[in-house]
Amino acid sequence: MSRKKSGGPRFAVRGSAIHGRGVFALRMIRKGERLIEYTGERLSHAAADKRYEHMADDPHTFLFTVDDETVIDAARGGNSSRWINHSCAPNCESEVEEGRVYIEALRDIRPGEELAYDYQLYLEEPHTAKAKRENPCYCSSRHCRRTLLRKKR
Repeated sequence: MSRKKSGGPRFAVRGSAIHGRGVFALRMIRKGERLIEYTGERLSHAAADKRYEHMADDPHTFLFTVDDETVIDAARGGNSSRWINHSCAPNCESEVEEGRVYIEALRDIRPGEELAYDYQLYLEEPHTAKAKRENPCYCSSRHCRRTLLRKKR
């Protein structure tokens, strides 16, 4: 659970209809509110690739790209932010400030609502139909892209 300095816990981790575990608001969260920092072990992209090379067929990790040099692996030393699911219609967004990643509310979020942000995954290789199938989205929003991959520009 996450506690704000004043008041009770803001959210809790529990089973999600989107995917596995999720993070749910326990009280009203206001638009623009900073909810949590995405924490974990900081490592290079090469080290992250090496660590997870055996998972090529199952890309589920808790990796968050900070910049061209740094990745955060929340599977090691991470907090409940790692359980925030993806949505194509998110109510949160990630913000990178001075090498740190924060999750903030995009809009007011009601108690009981699951927190979600758009992962906007990007692959160096083409975003083929196969690549999209290998990175499926389960958000079920009206405008679901059916993949965690962002649109290529």
